[in-house]
Amino acid sequence: MKQCNKSAARRIGMKARSHEQESQTHEGLNVYADLGYRDPDRMLIKAQLVSRIAELLAERGITQIQAATSLGIPQPKLSKLLRGQFRGFTERKLMDCLTQLGQNAQIVARQTLDHDDAGAVSVTFE
Repeated sequence: MKQCNKSAARRIGMKARSHEQESQTHEGLNVYADLGYRDPDRMLIKAQLVSRIAELLAERGITQIQAATSLGIPQPKLSKLLRGQFRGFTERKLMDCLTQLGQNAQIVARQTLDHDDAGAVSVTFE
């Protein structure tokens, strides 16, 4: 993942993070599960989507007001989103934000290697 431009990141209200700091997992474990959050898998997916949204906004160097207008989100809600308070946002809304920012969002379903195992949800950015 690309590193955010620090001055642009400050303009939209987030801290620029290195690739190591952006990672929400450690050795494949979900930190939200480790912290006892309800729906940890969903929280991890949302965190990854929000991280990408924040990165794209920082790259554009626009203000939160400009970003909120283009994403169709009130600026106070965008501010909360960029500070990691994303419980009120659905994964669908976050994917809509990504498409508004010129990204394609694709959902792919695959059979697990062991047909008896439950599947998993993951996010990949290219």
